[in-house]
Amino acid sequence: MTDTTSKPLAVVTGASTGIGLELAKQFAQHGFDLVIAAENPELDGAREEVAKLGARVEAVRVDLAKPEGVEELAGHLGGRPVQALALNAGVGVGGSFTDGGSLEDQLTIVDLNVRSTVHLAKLLLPRMVEQGGGRVLFTSSIAASLPGPFQSVYHASKAFVGSFAQALREELKDTGVTVTALMPGPTDTEFFTRAGMEDTRIATGPKDDAAEVAKEGYEALMAGKDHVVTGARNKVQSTVAQHSPDTLNTKLARKMSEPGSGK
Repeated sequence: MTDTTSKPLAVVTGASTGIGLELAKQFAQHGFDLVIAAENPELDGAREEVAKLGARVEAVRVDLAKPEGVEELAGHLGGRPVQALALNAGVGVGGSFTDGGSLEDQLTIVDLNVRSTVHLAKLLLPRMVEQGGGRVLFTSSIAASLPGPFQSVYHASKAFVGSFAQALREELKDTGVTVTALMPGPTDTEFFTRAGMEDTRIATGPKDDAAEVAKEGYEALMAGKDHVVTGARNKVQSTVAQHSPDTLNTKLARKMSEPGSGK
């Protein structure tokens, strides 16, 4: 994308569906042009949907679970300044770690949720610091606040993202670059289907609307907040988890994510 408009540029990963798509819409509605990225074919439809809101949108279809995909996305940006960066791409896998899901599936969680987040942040954050300003949103989860049986690698990955975001926020506090962690709870997206968790209690229970989650995330980002837990129910759960022992939190999480618990 060449710098042919005066609009600020936002980059959103994992933007083909769900929270990522709704975040892209928020940026478009508030005067940003966008570069959106994802691996799946729905990205083209997302680009058209976001562009209808008046933004100039470039869709970059890349596999961010691979280092070359991250490099390709960064290369598409050229030298244009990035004013907002939403590191949202992520994936989950449900089931027992020892006999549910392949090693490749589990390592893909690490590669996409953790490694690609660090990689892209390392490529783009120095530019934002050099330009003297910008806003960064990391999509973590309330899953970061407790261990997650039957989602063990996913919960651990989101704990990493949340910790990473808060550490960077402190490092960058005098640079003009703000860092915000978005911490949604169960949300009405394709996540549970893709993770193979349709028969769990968490998948069959109440969920938040992705558009509302994105709205809260965008507002927190623009306000420069350190983090935002979206949804009243999730705020209560997050607060309780912070004041409860991990042994109790882990047992409660098991009841929500164990295969067959939603039947």
